[in-house]
Amino acid sequence: MTRGVVVFLGPSCDRETARAILDADYRPPAKRGDITRAAEDGARIIGLIDGVFFQDCAVAHREILAVLRAGVRVIGASSMGALRAAELDSLGMEGVGEIYRAYREGRLVADDEVALLFDPETFIPLSEPLVNIRATIQQALECNVIGADAARGLLEAARELYFPDRTYDAVVEAAEGKADPEDLTRFLAFADEHAVDRKREDALLALEYIRDIRGKH
Repeated sequence: MTRGVVVFLGPSCDRETARAILDADYRPPAKRGDITRAAEDGARIIGLIDGVFFQDCAVAHREILAVLRAGVRVIGASSMGALRAAELDSLGMEGVGEIYRAYREGRLVADDEVALLFDPETFIPLSEPLVNIRATIQQALECNVIGADAARGLLEAARELYFPDRTYDAVVEAAEGKADPEDLTRFLAFADEHAVDRKREDALLALEYIRDIRGKH
């Protein structure tokens, strides 16, 4: 055990970047039972960032509550961690980042906002989570790359796509007829260069938070 810290991390952030921030026992995206096992292995701090949604049984609320009662700190952010933290922060789980806050405040509701397809061996993302697409559309709007009508059309198109099919190319293709073609072309170029990775941003914040609180233990 690396100083009592286990972090469940997959597509939200690469391990090399993570290790440069926090020395921890990094494990693949959590499925049901993994939080319990981490505590049994001696973890005193558990970082839940990535978890499985549809491939396997998701992390259960009761296993998080059980380890919290046992005195283990559980920090959630970015993906499955943000969802569970928004649901359990009143019971002791700690949430970090914008995605967590958006779920807690009800600005985000659906699980598929953070769901994506990824390579099970390398954890490389193969689709784009809706929460990132949403942030990139907002950024393009604020930068006057696209107009409000195009922003609405793109978001509507993205929401209608099944989560494994969401890529910027697919979103733009699905938005044809819902937005000005020139806006769509500009958006695709913008996304290629300036796509917002909100999940990665929040994962980094969570790793920094865990590093800081571990120093106080």
